[in-house]
Amino acid sequence: MKGLHRPALCEGSTSNGRNLLDKAKPFTISKREVWESYKRVKSNRGAAGVDRQSIDEFDSDLKDNLYKLWNRMSSGSYFPMPVFRVDIPKTDGRLRPLGIPTVTDRIAQMVVKRRLEPALEKCFHSDSYGYRPSKSAIDAVGVARKRCWENDWVLDLDIKGFFDNIDHDLLMRALHKHTDCRWILLYTERWLKAPVKLPDGRLKEREKGTPQGAVISPLLANLFLHYAFDLWMQRRFPSVLFERYADDIICHCKSQSQAEWLLVEISKRMAECKLELNQGKTKIVYCKDDRRKGKYPNVKFDFLGYTFQPRSVKGPKGNLFLGFTPAVSNKAAKAMRDVMRSWKIHLHSDKSLEDLSRMYNPIIRGWVNYYSRYQRSELHEAFNPLNLMMAKWAMRKFKRLKGHQRRAGRWLLAIRKREPHLFAHWQMVRRPMAGR
Repeated sequence: MKGLHRPALCEGSTSNGRNLLDKAKPFTISKREVWESYKRVKSNRGAAGVDRQSIDEFDSDLKDNLYKLWNRMSSGSYFPMPVFRVDIPKTDGRLRPLGIPTVTDRIAQMVVKRRLEPALEKCFHSDSYGYRPSKSAIDAVGVARKRCWENDWVLDLDIKGFFDNIDHDLLMRALHKHTDCRWILLYTERWLKAPVKLPDGRLKEREKGTPQGAVISPLLANLFLHYAFDLWMQRRFPSVLFERYADDIICHCKSQSQAEWLLVEISKRMAECKLELNQGKTKIVYCKDDRRKGKYPNVKFDFLGYTFQPRSVKGPKGNLFLGFTPAVSNKAAKAMRDVMRSWKIHLHSDKSLEDLSRMYNPIIRGWVNYYSRYQRSELHEAFNPLNLMMAKWAMRKFKRLKGHQRRAGRWLLAIRKREPHLFAHWQMVRRPMAGR
């Protein structure tokens, strides 16, 4: 790879002047740490920040860029650049602000994350699942499913603008409990205070919050809620089970009155931590199934791309019963369909079916692996537009299929039977191919 001089970075410079300088650094940060952090950032790719420097451009002078960063971090002269804000449309029509640090700042944050994460992991609550090396979203969904069988009620919490409203002083107090490393504390505080560059070019000073999109933000957010919620729940309500994925939280309650009381107490706790619950999205849900005969207005909730609600479920002996169980949510299915439509597969008549598989199957496989874990039959309809686009692709690709959607569907079905592993959704969709 052009510009990649690993030995010089990891083992020290060949310059005598630099060697003398290296020995006088006030902060002990090894060059290998910077190198390993760079590799992690490079593998994640990501957009350019305010300096418009991409990963590839950073690589063009890799040796000097990494040395300069190590030198500045080791000497205390490292200051982050403003965070570039990009507004991403949400499904409800509103915008979600994402903060994009520069490549250099992402590497620096990764250095701190790699130092901090092992120590924090030992302290984090077992029911905190978000952005942790040994846990996943599907783990949280599975635990929630089991606990909904065991508890009649769920309190579905939504924290209003969580990442944008994290209090800096409270966060730094939490961080001080886990490290006295001066440079970690120094640079974390600088990242929190780094201004945001808005889409119109204006700079906005930041007095609270940590930008979504920053490498260090998920770890800091978990640390904040570890004290604001996890330990508080463990201390105040030890019998109430919960699952938390970043700021997405559900609590399991034995009764409606317990859920109502818990909601009041959690609202007070959020206010103490300078946060606020979104009253429009926070709700109390009855886990309705065959055993539970009560009638209540809220009998479903969304959690990590799954909708939990009463469904007809087949038992181990083939009998059907009403169970409270998760399946892919309408919002997640719509998001998948939107992505599929953006591919415009039917216009790629210059590609072979194998080409399309190489281009899109990794994404399809990720969806299938995650959303087919529970009630996979509910996932079928999400792939109908993809099947239709593939049939239209075949009609444009082959003259004999032009204008014959049924024939194109049968042609694809024959290929699916012969090569079921070509596309991940072919292995789980039971319905006929589009046009058949």
